[in-house]
Amino acid sequence: MTILKSRRIFLKNSFLSSVLLITYSGELFGAITPISTIAQVHKDLFPDSGMAPNQNDINASYYINIVLNHSRINDDRKRFIRNGVKWLNEEATLKYKKIYIRLSSTQRQTILRDISKTDWGESWLDIIMSYLLEAMLGDPIYGGNKAESGWKWLNHKGGLPRPKEALL
Repeated sequence: MTILKSRRIFLKNSFLSSVLLITYSGELFGAITPISTIAQVHKDLFPDSGMAPNQNDINASYYINIVLNHSRINDDRKRFIRNGVKWLNEEATLKYKKIYIRLSSTQRQTILRDISKTDWGESWLDIIMSYLLEAMLGDPIYGGNKAESGWKWLNHKGGLPRPKEALL
């Protein structure tokens, strides 16, 4: 019974709370998930250059999903991350009449530069970057840094003893 209850709570938290509605001129413009938008922001901040680990190796989307649904993460922070996704998409919609993930690479970079000049945007990007770096450089037990790709990129050997279970 506990497993069923946990599964229901997980599904409720990860599905129902992860759809954001974007409005434009008072009308519903679109529905997006924070994870899909954050995954695109991640690609834009860490483009595949062949040097740094790629997005699949970092597995940041999975890691951010854990963060957004974890009981130890402050609810205000989770709300700010979700609101930041909404505000980012609203900025994209105001400027280009499209949600962020539908913009061209150049348009997305312009939106990121624009929001980085605002208080909320600077703070939101700081939080997103922090979680992306955690996913890239943390112990793989936490869901990011697959096959220790971030460590290999920096030629880093993880500390010992390694965690036996994820605490996040």
